[in-house]
Amino acid sequence: MSNLTEKIKGLATEFFSEIQSIRHYLHENPELSFEEFETSKFLKEKLKSWGLTIDAEWVKTGFSVVIEGAESGPCVALRADIDALPIQEQNEVSYKSKNEGKMHACGHDVHAACLMGVAKILQETKDYWKGKVVLFFQAGEEKLPGGASLMIKEGALEKYQPQRMIAQHVYPEMEVGNVGFREGMYMASADEIYLTVKGKGGHAALPHKNVDSVVLAANIICQLQQVSSRIAPPTVPTVLSFGKIVGMGATNVIPDEVKIEGTLRTMNEEWRSIYHEKIDAICKSQAAAFGGECEVNIMKGYPFLTNDASVTKTASAAAKSYLGEEKVHELDLRMTAEDFAYFSQKVPACFYRLGVGNSQKGITQSVHHPKFNIDESALEIGMGLMTAIALKNLEELSQSK
Repeated sequence: MSNLTEKIKGLATEFFSEIQSIRHYLHENPELSFEEFETSKFLKEKLKSWGLTIDAEWVKTGFSVVIEGAESGPCVALRADIDALPIQEQNEVSYKSKNEGKMHACGHDVHAACLMGVAKILQETKDYWKGKVVLFFQAGEEKLPGGASLMIKEGALEKYQPQRMIAQHVYPEMEVGNVGFREGMYMASADEIYLTVKGKGGHAALPHKNVDSVVLAANIICQLQQVSSRIAPPTVPTVLSFGKIVGMGATNVIPDEVKIEGTLRTMNEEWRSIYHEKIDAICKSQAAAFGGECEVNIMKGYPFLTNDASVTKTASAAAKSYLGEEKVHELDLRMTAEDFAYFSQKVPACFYRLGVGNSQKGITQSVHHPKFNIDESALEIGMGLMTAIALKNLEELSQSK
């Protein structure tokens, strides 16, 4: 593998300029979830110009490519998301977003560009390895129900039956040249909570004649927080946060209703279901106790993401060989969510982090920020490392037969 690793590194360097230009195009032309028509067209045409064939299409704008080695063998799948966010970019760069109110603020342009680089490297090295690699360019990671879940429903996993799946994600908190892995639970499930607290509005100076929806809403929020602190198993990470409260009253007007919106994050599916029941019961009982009502709508989002221990060990070992042991780090648990979790619940998987920050250059903004950007040397590392990880997993699968 050592000779192949050096070949991969050389090709990553050789292809860097072209992959950088792909990233610039994607960054300039962001499209929102499930609307990535021009993005998909551009990527497909580029792949076809390299002699590759689009094997299948998924969820309107997603697609897959299959690259086979010198001999038949196991199958490993790689995934990159291609959608952008509804954010107005504030960077002043030559490749700044041309689409008003849309930006690749989560690095999906980087993920897609790196996977394009992987495709090019795999095509150049296919005489050196056996098996096949499926490349998934996935639509709609940022929007429920998540492109991954829809791909699974459309039969993507049944079609290819990958034995392992790999994805990488930009990590601006980590300096470029470094990567991070974590075995087991890594990212949380994510549910959207929508509450409508109904009372009886009226003059704020005459509260006894009203059913105060604002007080009801405040009491419900406080009671729900006690589920996290007093009922949730202390061994299960759990976060319930409310970020939006709207009660259209005034200084002297109690409104008829208050709307509350929030998110529930956890890492245990059984407890997640129990918490949903608690939310419904507490909201309705607390409102009824004071003569009001509460409508509860819970939009179930992505499941928690788990990294298979064996796949992650193999990927981490490949990274240490590729970058050096000092560049590979263990990640902390993270309560953000990612729809690759759907794949990780079905196939032994590894979701790892690619360092893209550069504090000396001022590249430090987090994802989902209007000034998010990367040190673009991460593109060379990202495409080369992902190739090395895929081939290391193929090699291990072949030897285990």
